[in-house]
Amino acid sequence: MQYYNNEIEQKYPKLVEYFKNGIRQDDKNISHCLLFWGPDITAQCELALEIARLLNCKEQGQKDCNCLNCKWIREQTHPAIKIYTRLDFKENSKSSDDNDTTKGKKNINIEQAKSIINELSITSDYHRVYIFCDRDDDGHLMPLNQLNFPEATSNALLKTFEEPPGNTTFIFLTKDKTDIISTVVSRAQSFFIPATVNENQNYDLVENFIQNYWTLNKNQVLDFETNLYTLLNNNDAKIVFSQIQNYILAIIKSNPENKNLFYKLLNDLKYVEEAKQQISLTPAMNLQTVVENLSFKMIL
Repeated sequence: MQYYNNEIEQKYPKLVEYFKNGIRQDDKNISHCLLFWGPDITAQCELALEIARLLNCKEQGQKDCNCLNCKWIREQTHPAIKIYTRLDFKENSKSSDDNDTTKGKKNINIEQAKSIINELSITSDYHRVYIFCDRDDDGHLMPLNQLNFPEATSNALLKTFEEPPGNTTFIFLTKDKTDIISTVVSRAQSFFIPATVNENQNYDLVENFIQNYWTLNKNQVLDFETNLYTLLNNNDAKIVFSQIQNYILAIIKSNPENKNLFYKLLNDLKYVEEAKQQISLTPAMNLQTVVENLSFKMIL
């Protein structure tokens, strides 16, 4: 399955610009460990592959560059750019698991970790980019978590993540930072990657109450909180939060030059995603508490 997307820069212009500016410096000044988190794992992988292209492009990362490295990355045949999931290694024939198949394999294991370490001991003429995520048998990408990327495997790779060979970048894809052990998170630079709006998504349900919310002041927080609580009580919380995210994304797209607003809205997307995760993963959590925390973060 192909994951490279030529239009990724249109989806995330500010993020791509950020990485371009860092990579164009003489020392390719970006972290050697990146952690992307958010609801859209495919979009995260697309961005990771674009970063891999920028790191290896012979023509300063030009969008339409047709150098061999860019061509290979678009075709997903580059020898130094790898997507690692639990299904991308066959078990050793001596293993008791499935007789040299990946069927039923539950996680990225120690054997895979050792293979990565051995591979990195060999010098490379390219900038190696290793993308860690999960996928199902049909090739659909899925997020990392502590079941498919367990603590034992993470610990086996910690020293490599902390002190990798030159020209090596690791990128982790997950829905929530808490789904990966803290020792990996602490070694990575984290970026929230928002989902993008598609034609089937709207914000009709929330538009009246949330319109121009960033202009509200601290005296209006309680009104905002009350309206949001009422909306959530009368509708599916996941739909409400998703529509708020759609509205924020629409504002970002319509104000591409307003950098201050962009970064404020990007943070708000993160806060809404955290609230949505709290409600879906911890049903017993008090809705009023979630709404109160979210309202203060978005308005203040």
